[in-house]
Amino acid sequence: MSPRLLSIALCSLLAVTSVASTGCVTRIGFSLGYLGVPIPVSPYFQKRQEDKFWLQERYERAAVLGPITPGSPAIALDVPSDDEVMVRFGQARPIQGGLPMFHEVQRNNIRIVKEKIADYLDPPRVVPLLGPVQLHHAHYKCTIYFTEVTRVGWPVPYTTVDEDSVEVIYIDHNHFHMVGNVDPGTGSPY
Repeated sequence: MSPRLLSIALCSLLAVTSVASTGCVTRIGFSLGYLGVPIPVSPYFQKRQEDKFWLQERYERAAVLGPITPGSPAIALDVPSDDEVMVRFGQARPIQGGLPMFHEVQRNNIRIVKEKIADYLDPPRVVPLLGPVQLHHAHYKCTIYFTEVTRVGWPVPYTTVDEDSVEVIYIDHNHFHMVGNVDPGTGSPY
């Protein structure tokens, strides 16, 4: 056997041994075979799923609150947070995904003014799976003041600064209030 052929065989044996000894390919016991090898996922798809879950968890659910106590004002206390306003603003005018050194947009010196424009209750009605409830509406007008800086790097580099940018976003907060006897077991002899 020639020394070149021997070195090729030895290198091949070493390569097969090193691949077979990694934790991803071989296991003692149950094995998924080639399905057990991890497949990389693009950060774009992972971030899109995480953002979708985060929005569903925080802002896209309607709460069912207890009944409104007699004599108390029926006003909504849940003013939109700054985070919620910026999420809605980002959905209306997204800047994520600019091209560095070619076209970049920044929003600086952000100031948010929130004002309630409506707060009212619908008459009681029966909703399946909830029972008798009242829908409480609260509408807010959110004005966002900011400085928008746009940097373009090609073909002619320039920067524009808009000091007086203003956007108005309307946010609706709706939630249910239970109506009637909340604990139906109080009058039952059983």
